[in-house]
Amino acid sequence: MDAPLSFSSDIAFTPTVKAIQSRKGSRDGYAQMEDRGGWRVAITPDLAGFIGEQISFFLATANAQGQPYIQHRGGPAGFLRVLDDRTLAFADYKGNRQFITQGNLVDNPKAYIFLIDYVHQRRVKLWGTARVVEDDPALTASLMPPDYKARPEQTILFHVEAWDTNCPKHIPLRFDAETVAQELAKREARIDALEAEIGQLRSELATVSRAAGS
Repeated sequence: MDAPLSFSSDIAFTPTVKAIQSRKGSRDGYAQMEDRGGWRVAITPDLAGFIGEQISFFLATANAQGQPYIQHRGGPAGFLRVLDDRTLAFADYKGNRQFITQGNLVDNPKAYIFLIDYVHQRRVKLWGTARVVEDDPALTASLMPPDYKARPEQTILFHVEAWDTNCPKHIPLRFDAETVAQELAKREARIDALEAEIGQLRSELATVSRAAGS
């Protein structure tokens, strides 16, 4: 069993990491952050709102030998669900059936979720543990987004132990296809409205010109 952490951020700031921070000059700043309580451990309303807007995230696990593995998960906004202030959940869809994530979690429950919003240039990282629930079809069904074309196989529950945000630096500005399509549709509707208005004005002007010449 792991020893209790002095600070929530110690989940990532190991003694080796802190030694490097000291050598490179950033330890004092992070020590002040630790004195203020370290990273947050409970999901706040702001974080819950951010999570509910995401259509994509990355889930990292590692096997018993420490070999890391990162898997992308995607779905409609809201597919990653906040169950309570320490628990996230999502329906695990059938895929290539390699089951690397599930096998890793059997041997090593430690996991990590990385969320990035390219449009608003925000990123959130969450450390915790995860487990696969295979024997609760009602739970899995409750996590399925309405009308989403995917076959749910099981549920993954993620227990949050600490989370933090990154600065927006170096996050490229990107838009998903649905957002682009919506904005283009708005532009086309505006163009149609303006063309109709121009046509109406031309018709009225022609009427006035005919009346003036008669």
